[in-house]
Amino acid sequence: MTEPRYDTVSFLTDYGTADEFVGVVKAVIRDLAPHTTVLDLTHEIPPFDLRAGALALARCIGYVPGGVVLAVVDPGVATVRRAVAIEVAGGAGVIVGPDNGLLAPAVAMAGGADRAVELTNAEYQLDAAGATFAGRDIFAPAAAYLCNGVDLYDLGTPVDPSLLLPGTIPLPRDDGDDLIAEVLWVDRFGNAQLNVGPDDLPTDWGSLVEVVIPNPTDPSDATHTTVRTATRATSFAQLAGGAIGLVLDSYGMLALAMDQRSAADELGVGPGDQVVLRDLGDPTPSVTAVEFGRRPQ
Repeated sequence: MTEPRYDTVSFLTDYGTADEFVGVVKAVIRDLAPHTTVLDLTHEIPPFDLRAGALALARCIGYVPGGVVLAVVDPGVATVRRAVAIEVAGGAGVIVGPDNGLLAPAVAMAGGADRAVELTNAEYQLDAAGATFAGRDIFAPAAAYLCNGVDLYDLGTPVDPSLLLPGTIPLPRDDGDDLIAEVLWVDRFGNAQLNVGPDDLPTDWGSLVEVVIPNPTDPSDATHTTVRTATRATSFAQLAGGAIGLVLDSYGMLALAMDQRSAADELGVGPGDQVVLRDLGDPTPSVTAVEFGRRPQ
């Protein structure tokens, strides 16, 4: 009998919580590996949104404890897409889910894949009438058996890690004096995270940045382009009076933000929208002339 190896499964899906899907997956893990704790990262990824799931998983991966990470956003379930388990960080963790680009950014942030398998061994899967609930029938048992100490290679066929499907996270690009960015994520407070890190901004840019939101259906249509000035700030509270800010968020990326208001709603942007950033330098200080020594007549 194998000895338990991991005691934590960190769980992310697009299942939502209105149906029983999340509870059933957790029940399977509990039944097969009763010593294991399941941590819910989120189950509110928009349905079928691989990009949103990949970005959320990448944001989480540096904070989850050692163990198994189970991620399921799987529009290709029951097709030829592979179900995989990927060992990372010298065996400190295993990432389990579909090989559709969902896992790749998190694997890269964890230092890359050490070993990988396609989950083909039916001995470590549940029998099912249909093939459309891989989270319950394939991924949950794999996570549980890994926690129980089953070796990765016992779960299926070894896969060359270099052949795993890569993720697609866009990079910012320079266009003359402009920085062409993209909204990666809008959190529940309306902060719009950009694909721009602090090192992507030129060092000679000032504290004011012009933010241009092109018409998403016709970028050349200047009449429906939003143009605002953003202030580079370190906190939301610095953005008084409805000001737009460019703030370094908790994941180290720049985000368009407002104080206690939704910048995404104010600017009309969402994930995938283009944002053009342009340096406006520093504000010019206002000077009021004062005349000393005047006396009323």
